[in-house]
Order: sequence, then C-alpha cells, then structure tokens
Amino acid sequence: MRKTLIALMFAAALPTVAMAMPDGGPRHDGPHHRGDAPFAQLDLSRDQRQQIGKLMGEQMQQRRDITERYMAKLPAAEQKAMKDELKASHDKTDGQIRALLKPEQQKKFDELQKERAARKAEWKEFQAWKAEKAGKAQ
Repeated sequence: MRKTLIALMFAAALPTVAMAMPDGGPRHDGPHHRGDAPFAQLDLSRDQRQQIGKLMGEQMQQRRDITERYMAKLPAAEQKAMKDELKASHDKTDGQIRALLKPEQQKKFDELQKERAARKAEWKEFQAWKAEKAGKAQ
C-alpha cells in the first residue's frame, strides 16, 4: 500500500514538472539539444523528436489514468488527504518557480496560471455537461 501511494504521488507530480518547462518543452539551440534534455545525445531528426514527444505524452496520460484508477480504490478520507498533499506540493513548487523569475516573467507566469485555471474550469464544466447528457440518453 505504501509503495502504491508513493507511486501515485510521483505520477501526480509529473504535470508540475511539465508546467515548469519553458514554452511547453525543451529548447533546441541549433542542430543539437541541450545536454540535460532526454535523448540529447541521439541527434534525432525533427520527425523522431515529434514521435518521441507524442509517445511521452501518451505515457503521461496513461500514468494519469492509472493514478485515477488506484485513487478510486482508496477510502474517501485517504483520497482527500492525498489530493490535499498533492495540491500543497504543487502550490509550493509553483511558488518556488515564481520566486526564481524576474518581475516581468512573474507577470507572464501569473497570466499563464490564470489561463490554466480557466481552461481547467472549462474542462470540468464540459465533463459535467457530458455526464449529464449521457445520463439523459440512458
């Protein structure tokens, strides 16, 4: 059970790491990748990078799905505790990232956070509508 919770927390923290990436992904300076980027030393073509990016995105979605599946098996109190802990961790990381930024970058970061929150709210609204529509169809 403990290993499962650790794995769930790790999987849930991955989106935070992805949000910390500038412009949604690693930057490429000329024909070579930065030394710290995954697959940097493989000299991948643009097509290969796109395909690998797609595979990594699918893997992230699968991890999210697995996390959700196991979260559903936990008692409600543990689910809430885990969600609260993940949110606190996410908020702490966001604060640390924001502290590293210059004032103009902080403004842009805040704008991006607001846009992300709006998209998230819109998505939840859509999911609720979709569930309601499916309920009426049955």
